[in-house]
Amino acid sequence: MKLFKSIHDYQYEWSLVSAANWQKYPNEHCTHVYAVDVLDRRIDPETGILTTERLISVNQNVPRFIMKLMGCDAHSQYVREISIIDPKKKTLTMRSQNLTMSNILSVEEEIEYREHPEDPSRTQFSQQATISAGSMMNRWASVLEDFSIKRFQQNAAIGREGFSKVSYKKYIIDKEK
Repeated sequence: MKLFKSIHDYQYEWSLVSAANWQKYPNEHCTHVYAVDVLDRRIDPETGILTTERLISVNQNVPRFIMKLMGCDAHSQYVREISIIDPKKKTLTMRSQNLTMSNILSVEEEIEYREHPEDPSRTQFSQQATISAGSMMNRWASVLEDFSIKRFQQNAAIGREGFSKVSYKKYIIDKEK
């Protein structure tokens, strides 16, 4: 099992960043995400907490022969995401897990956006992921996990850059209103 952790500060208020989250895809930095479908969305009338379940369709750059060997569609992989927005605590928490090939490689990710504890005009972003190779990959588990954690780190940096641009665009649009 491999772990990944990252913390980043966005120079925008939590309300802007949490709103920009819904406009994150598509963006030119995360072209592997080609569809996001909302499966369920509900608001708790007592707390105001919004819970959303989404199916994210991606096309990872995995060689076709490997995908076919594993019995998977070479074009589409799926991720389930559950997000929880607590407007009172000013937190947006997202948990996601791959659905495709999870018996071979499981990727569980948790992201949190929260109002920065020292500066309410900024948002603190934390991201952590656990990557585990399945038991059928016994001999190759460490190699697969090492490769996957490096790919995850690269994608996380690209994703932060893309989201920074999405947040900036939202900031400019809001400022013009």
